[in-house]
Amino acid sequence: MAFFEGNKMTGGYGNGPDIIHSCTVTVDRGEIVSILGPNGAGKSTAMKAMLGLLNLKSGTITIDGKDISNLSPQDRVKQGISFVPQTKNVFAGMTVEENLEMGAFLLDKNLKKLIDDIFDLFPILQEKRNQLVGELSGGQRQQVALGRALMIKPSVLMLDEPTAGVSPIVMDELFDHIIKVKKTNVAILMVEQNAKQALNISDRGYVLVTGENRYSGTGKELLNDSRVRSSFLGG
Repeated sequence: MAFFEGNKMTGGYGNGPDIIHSCTVTVDRGEIVSILGPNGAGKSTAMKAMLGLLNLKSGTITIDGKDISNLSPQDRVKQGISFVPQTKNVFAGMTVEENLEMGAFLLDKNLKKLIDDIFDLFPILQEKRNQLVGELSGGQRQQVALGRALMIKPSVLMLDEPTAGVSPIVMDELFDHIIKVKKTNVAILMVEQNAKQALNISDRGYVLVTGENRYSGTGKELLNDSRVRSSFLGG
């Protein structure tokens, strides 16, 4: 069994139609797994189901062998799961350091040590620690969002479109930071539109189509799969 697993998940939002259908996604610690697919394929829905943001009609969510299917999102966070949404993922009117402190609201620990660990991972944030986050570049704001999510020392980090709206250079930098986080033995699950670049840094990937697992394999296998290339990677 994988460290974090959404197994045969079926469900949607409210009383609406099912968006994911018997969809399975797994990730181990120290591993990057990408969820890919066309718009409307259910990528973010699968991730949000694992976080508890929608009710599943069937399927189970487990972390480290423990069934958390019936836990609230807040209680899943207490189990070591951190989530960085695509938008509204920082407090623009607060400083970098204040944003990081907000990430540790569940903890009764030495914040200075936790913040210093984040500054080791993201040196630019130490330089900007007293600056308002709203004044930072898009890439720097994403580093703040990542840093804040890491303040609880999660075992699982979930990223929804971490490179949305940034330049190719910033995208490469962010992926470098995500690799750094992986090396701290965190399980990283990300939804990403930049499929080629995501697969280049991913240990494994899933391609969803209409809410179902269509292809899965290592990052390299999916990059080299002619069906995946022609349908999702532009040739």
